[in-house]
Amino acid sequence: MQNLVNISIDDVSPHPRSSIKVVDRCFELINIFPNIKFSLFVPVAYWRTMRKEVSTPTPLCIEEYPYFCKFIENLPKKNFEICFHGVYHGIPGKSDNDEFQSLSYEEALKKFTDMKKIVKSSGLEKTFKPIFRPPAWRMSPGSIRAARAAGIRVLALSEKEYAKKTYAGEDEKFRSVLYYSCNPPFDPLFLSQKTEIVYHACEWDKNYLSKILTKNLIDFLKLNEDKVKFSFIEGMTNESKENSKN
Repeated sequence: MQNLVNISIDDVSPHPRSSIKVVDRCFELINIFPNIKFSLFVPVAYWRTMRKEVSTPTPLCIEEYPYFCKFIENLPKKNFEICFHGVYHGIPGKSDNDEFQSLSYEEALKKFTDMKKIVKSSGLEKTFKPIFRPPAWRMSPGSIRAARAAGIRVLALSEKEYAKKTYAGEDEKFRSVLYYSCNPPFDPLFLSQKTEIVYHACEWDKNYLSKILTKNLIDFLKLNEDKVKFSFIEGMTNESKENSKN
C-alpha cells in the first residue's frame, strides 16, 4: 500500500527573508519527482514586530505586492496549492505567532473575513483554497468554530500537546482535519499512511527549506519512492470523499 505524502511550506510572503525564494527548492524537487505536491500557506498581511532583524514597519499585505500575487497565481496547479495562514501571523507588538490562539468566535470570524477580503482585492480569490493552518498550530475553540462558519473546509493542525490543548477538543468536531507528521530537523522524516511534512519559508527558522534540508528530503523520497503517492491536502482528508460525491 502506498503512503500519501504532502510537502507543506508555511509563511510564504512578500517578506524579503520569508519569500517566494523558497519555491526554487520546490522546483529542484519537481525536476526529480514530477508529481510532487506542495501546499503553500500564506499569511495575507504578514507582520513580524518582535525581532528587530526581521521586523517590518507595516504589514506586508499581499494586495500591495502584485509581483508576489502574479507569481503565486501562475505556479503550476499540478504541483502547487495555496492555503490560508492568518492575517498578520502574530499579534503585533506582543508576539510574532499565535494569532488565533486566544480569539473569541467573533474575533476569529472577523479575521477570516479580513483574510478573504485581502485575497479578493489581490485577485487571488480563485487561487486560494479553503484550507487553513493557524500560525504556530495554536487555535482557540472559538476560532475553530469560526473557521467552519467562514467556509474553511480543511484545518491543518498539530497533535503535539502544546498545540492540541489550545483546541480544547473542538478539532475533533471539525469535519476534515489533517495533523502534520514531521517538521525537519526537529522531527525525523518518516512515512505514515498520511504524511504531511512541514517546512518554513522564513530563512531564520531552523525548519527553513534550505539546500541541506532539500537534499535530505530528496534522499528520503528516493529511498521510499515505491511507497509514496504525492497528494494535496484535501486528498488526505474526508473532504476528498465529499468532493467526489458532488
